[in-house]
Amino acid sequence: MAAEDLAALAALLADETRAAFVLALLDGRAWTAGELARHARVAPSTASEHLGKLVAGGVLAEERQGRHRYVRLADAGIAHLVEDLAARSEPTRKKPPHSLRAASAGHAMARGRTCYDHLAGRLGIAITEAMTVRGLLRQDTGFALTDAGVAWFGEQGIALVAAGRRPVARGCLDRTERRPHLAGVAGAALCRHALDSGWCVRIGSERAVKVTSEGERALQRVLGIEPAILR
Repeated sequence: MAAEDLAALAALLADETRAAFVLALLDGRAWTAGELARHARVAPSTASEHLGKLVAGGVLAEERQGRHRYVRLADAGIAHLVEDLAARSEPTRKKPPHSLRAASAGHAMARGRTCYDHLAGRLGIAITEAMTVRGLLRQDTGFALTDAGVAWFGEQGIALVAAGRRPVARGCLDRTERRPHLAGVAGAALCRHALDSGWCVRIGSERAVKVTSEGERALQRVLGIEPAILR
């Protein structure tokens, strides 16, 4: 990447409204321009202008269904970039939440959330550490599933489907825990399985997820994670 290309990408993310858009899209879903406008509290015309720049710059991908225009993060690489930048820009001295609702939302996000298409927060870290302790995942030479780890995914009925050049396992710096959680093909497959099987459910309008009673029992059974850690 040339210096001018890097500068152009940085300029795209330097605007606060555009930053709000890409952070919202870390939930992995497609949003309409109107939804993003309301989220960032800007006029629809302003949102449309910013979205056009992000699409043209390759940060977002656009989909149209009838009269509706949807946008999502272009790919997992962009998602990881945004999450890494968010983690590194998190202030060391956090401002206290301005309301009880904000405090509750913050606690829920820290407890468990999706980071694009994988699990993050204390939930993501607990799973990553449990897999490492049980010899399913290696972190000493970069993130990599062991042979036992690949077999474990098969035993749980979780398919590891290659997606282009995306690595099977990748460490993603968790912005609240400041430690890496599991991303890549394996992280995405595990997150999808957790949501589809009812181990976790989405809560609120943010990316927060909550582990269900069934999920607590399942994660204790297959990874030895104590339920108290997940609450």
